[in-house]
Amino acid sequence: MKGMIFVELLAMADDLLGEAAVDEVLDSVPLSSGGAYSTVGNYPCSDLMHLVGAFSDRANTSSADLQRAFGKWMHARFVETYPTHFAARTDALSMLEAIEGEVHVEVRKLYPDAELPTFESHRLADGRSLRLIYRSPRALPDVCHGLIEACVLHFGQPAHISRRDLSLQDEHATEFTVRMAG
Repeated sequence: MKGMIFVELLAMADDLLGEAAVDEVLDSVPLSSGGAYSTVGNYPCSDLMHLVGAFSDRANTSSADLQRAFGKWMHARFVETYPTHFAARTDALSMLEAIEGEVHVEVRKLYPDAELPTFESHRLADGRSLRLIYRSPRALPDVCHGLIEACVLHFGQPAHISRRDLSLQDEHATEFTVRMAG
């Protein structure tokens, strides 16, 4: 997993819990890197899960809620870092549809060794709903859920988001259905 994810998780935790708490977690959790991450490095997902568990304990929240908050944090960072991807879209559904065919294409140019999840999108017959299937060897559907929630909020369009687990033995998959209100 790219180090950028770890760097952003640490930044969010610092904002949420404070620098001293982050330092204590880094000192107490078994991490392959010893707690030092660079944005361009690659690190095991197990490190991320150890950090999420420790930070959720410190914040007195569930791991799922912390991951959703992290998804929202990451969306804000993506908007800040890659504004052209968002400026070219007029609504949340078109942005979500562009993840695999456009956004991830650009990410792969910047980080050819990135192990990205895949997103299969299908616009439903009503034209106001989208089925988005997240597939990854890493179990991070809550992060994805937070990203989707933040995307909907970014475009100021109320929506209902539901999800269904489609995971198999060696692949995590979640089907999200985003239904725009109105």
